[in-house]
Amino acid sequence: MRTYDLSPLFRSTVGFDHLTRALDAALQLNDNTLSYPPYNIEKIGEDAYRISMAVAGFSAEDIEIVTNEGVLVVKGKAKPEEEGATYLYRGIAARAFERRFQLADYIRANGARLENGMLSVDLVRQVPEALKPRRIDITAVGTADRARLTEQKAAA
Repeated sequence: MRTYDLSPLFRSTVGFDHLTRALDAALQLNDNTLSYPPYNIEKIGEDAYRISMAVAGFSAEDIEIVTNEGVLVVKGKAKPEEEGATYLYRGIAARAFERRFQLADYIRANGARLENGMLSVDLVRQVPEALKPRRIDITAVGTADRARLTEQKAAA
């Protein structure tokens, strides 16, 4: 596996610590950890997203979803083996898993549901009002208004 030194990129920047951590995490991913459980990320609206994960064999009590500092973590706890069960073939994986998703600024989890072995986590982008673009109205000053402004300046 190759290693990359990203320090030259961050020598003259301040406040981009999360970017450094995200790049380091992306470069250290193992292909085996990417395969289970399979998932989709879809954009379902202008500011809405959904992560769908195939979690056959898990119940809602076996799955934990947590968001913390811009990271969504989905964990599944393995169930103990059933005693007395003899499998000729076991194709449904029931092993524990932990899947992490780095969330962009202002993305938050809006809810989750488990239906027919598919876990869906809805995400929404909620930009604070103070950071949204504002339209500034332009008032046109006519000749009568200019004359009045000139008179007010002269009187003062």
